[in-house]
Amino acid sequence: QGKRVKWKMQSTFGSKLTVIGESGPWFSNNIKRISGGSLEIKFFEPGALVPSLEGFDAVKAGAVDAVWGTAGYHVGKIPALAWYTAVPFGPGPGEMLAWLYEAGADDIYDRIYAQHGLKAFHCGIIPPEASGWFRKEIKSAADLRGLKMRFFGLGAQVMQKLGVSTQLLAAADIYPALERGVIDATEFSSPSIDLNLGFYQIAKHYYFPGWHQQSSVLELLMNKAKFEGLSKQHQAMIEITCGNSVKDILARGEFLQAGALKALKAKGVTIHRWSPEFLATVKKAWEAVQAEQAAKAEGAGMWRGAFMPPSLLKIA
Repeated sequence: QGKRVKWKMQSTFGSKLTVIGESGPWFSNNIKRISGGSLEIKFFEPGALVPSLEGFDAVKAGAVDAVWGTAGYHVGKIPALAWYTAVPFGPGPGEMLAWLYEAGADDIYDRIYAQHGLKAFHCGIIPPEASGWFRKEIKSAADLRGLKMRFFGLGAQVMQKLGVSTQLLAAADIYPALERGVIDATEFSSPSIDLNLGFYQIAKHYYFPGWHQQSSVLELLMNKAKFEGLSKQHQAMIEITCGNSVKDILARGEFLQAGALKALKAKGVTIHRWSPEFLATVKKAWEAVQAEQAAKAEGAGMWRGAFMPPSLLKIA
């Protein structure tokens, strides 16, 4: 295993946050166990080393060895990374993993990050999310127009087409923004995680399905030179432990949802299901975003299908 190695890894999610927050410490502990202590990847809370959403630059510069989070937080640097976290109206966890691991998507993922001196592994996937918390009932897509809402990834582009002003906030910043009226509504994750963040104290209307994130992938982002400087054994330990984390996070995420929904109902939350008409309107907006994304990919000389999981490809 070679020399003892100690890395610093900052998480995008606080360790007290259910599932996604717990996942970083699980990974750190498992690496220490499997390596017998020869590889230590120390967990740091969001903001402990660098601002929460600035991990990309810190890892690229080598100021931080690794960041635990999700590729979608780096879309300001590389728009294509949105596809490597979640895709509106498409695929669930099984199909998403098939696309990543078997359909060639990871080859492009590796090339994208390598251009920036980075290396990453998928280290978790969570089940379908909810699609938002609102102070008032939303009866049609027209009711969204003019709202200020925290929204993530490609779904944010869809909401913008529906007249919503969106912004991306880290988990810890959402509640205060909602409380102060900086935003009118928010989405973040699945019920057990949203329960943890307390949005129900301000917004009582909770909507399903989470059309924008039917599955969401977590990643470990590393400085490429530092990763390649590890022994082959330590590299394998990171890759294999990430693979194991995918299983753990998906299983725990699924297990906790029913209890979380019961708890939210007990706190006075009204659970809504979007109407077929609403979802049809949103899907039409998504198709427009998808066409724009495909045109950009083709303009950049990329294979169009590489950014579209199988369920989304339109076969002529």
